[in-house]
Amino acid sequence: MFKNLDDFQKLSKESVDASMASFSAASKGAQTIAVEVAEYARKSFEQSASATEKLLAARTLDRAVEIQSDYAKSAYESFVAQATKIGEIYVDLAKQSYKPFEGYTSKFTPTA
Repeated sequence: MFKNLDDFQKLSKESVDASMASFSAASKGAQTIAVEVAEYARKSFEQSASATEKLLAARTLDRAVEIQSDYAKSAYESFVAQATKIGEIYVDLAKQSYKPFEGYTSKFTPTA
């Protein structure tokens, strides 16, 4: 498997480097997700507050139902869009975290 100690040391260093690169990618991805979630929460709160103000100002039941329906539709569409975006970020995070290890297993194949 290893011809000499130098091969083993080189492989060990490559393993540590790949692990650090993977950890760095995962850390950046987690940070991106945290920022996205915080931004979504802020926007969601603002939309909710705006809808509440409109509901309190509504003069008729029909207008209140219309405001609530518009808010529910908007909130649902916003949630679906954000969930899709977060899902894409997770997929990218997985790809970037795995990338340093691509082709790495071929180094562990026995040599004759």
